[in-house]
Amino acid sequence: MHRSALAGFIIDCRVDDLQAAAAFWGAALGRGLRSSAAEEDAGYVPLETKEDGLHIEVQRVGHESRLHLDIISDDVEAEVRRLENLGARRVQMVRDWWILEAPTGQRFCVIPLRKDGRFPNPPTVWP
Repeated sequence: MHRSALAGFIIDCRVDDLQAAAAFWGAALGRGLRSSAAEEDAGYVPLETKEDGLHIEVQRVGHESRLHLDIISDDVEAEVRRLENLGARRVQMVRDWWILEAPTGQRFCVIPLRKDGRFPNPPTVWP
């Protein structure tokens, strides 16, 4: 069992299949997908908001996929393996954290919990 947490953001994805991109990120972050029938929401898939209040959306874009995201974990290796099982791949180890690449092309980091042992947001507990 390990824990991880993150901050809010918008994930830009240059993909044809936005639902597959949103499914990856929803699973990676432990959040379900919310849907909207509103025309102005076409091209966006918001992820569920938990008690942490983080706002996260996956959106289709015409430019290269991009974001900057750090996932903090009390067990970096377990978190990296979990994300690999969802389709991420290891890119490079930097000091004590891993740079990963999502199936949608974005790079992100899995960093260790710092010495004070506190998460910036309530963490998700993974089996």
